[in-house]
Amino acid sequence: MEIRQLRHFMAVVTHGSFTAAARAELIVQSALSTSVRNLERELGAELFDRTGRRVVLTEAGRALLPAARTVLAGTDAARDAVAAVSGLATGRVRVGTIQTLTCVDLAAELAAFHRLWPGVQISLREATTPELVAAVRAGELDLAYLAPDTADLPEGITAFATWHEELVLITAPGHPLATAGRTLIKDLADEPFVDFRAGTGLETAVRRLAAHCGLERRITCDVTQIRLLVDLVRAGIGVAIVPRRIGQDAGLPCVTIRQPEPGRTVLLVGRAPRPRNPAAEALLGQLCGEEPVPVTV
Repeated sequence: MEIRQLRHFMAVVTHGSFTAAARAELIVQSALSTSVRNLERELGAELFDRTGRRVVLTEAGRALLPAARTVLAGTDAARDAVAAVSGLATGRVRVGTIQTLTCVDLAAELAAFHRLWPGVQISLREATTPELVAAVRAGELDLAYLAPDTADLPEGITAFATWHEELVLITAPGHPLATAGRTLIKDLADEPFVDFRAGTGLETAVRRLAAHCGLERRITCDVTQIRLLVDLVRAGIGVAIVPRRIGQDAGLPCVTIRQPEPGRTVLLVGRAPRPRNPAAEALLGQLCGEEPVPVTV
């Protein structure tokens, strides 16, 4: 049984004749008659009494009528639901982000998107880069901001945009380095450090920087929340290396690190060159400021 056959059946009921029904359905009468005949053959009963000038429903036809109406109404509702999602009247977009994202004002971007498409629900998840990659690959997230450990993206991940974030040393206001302006990695050998949780893009970047320069950091405290890290540095328990924006927003001294100049790469990624979710595609266009084009990392 096909939806098209039920629609032709209902057209005959509505218009009272095969000729009028065919005209309304924009097909030839013979095609509509064949469609109804095939439906009758499949159901094993005649649906219309064709002996008079006007076709009328048989008992079998009257039994089919409410079910046909329900099925067609459900089909229309399904079509309307898909159209609503495609038109962004409704839907959902799922975004992931590292906790230390500073290159994008994500709150402002999502607020702007919400003003344009208030019917679309936004789901935001904070996680580590490996967790975000896994969620994107599994289809649990449409888009994600992450800081990969290497320049090579995992298979099945597409990068849409890339940023470079400068890393700086933050200290308590009264720290001897607070007014130094700049420092070398080798000058931090005696400093106690507050560290972000292991496995995050920031922790990996700082750990690799220290290893590259032969610095053995003394970790006095490690935390899972960037705000707590900032508060501990402010209280003087240690120094930390973070994106410059974090230190500036916290009002803490930001000391430029020289030789080498540390930084990290942040990517906006998805699972395919073009999201299948219309809401995700619209958000991606906004975040990129143009028609999304994958970039080579």
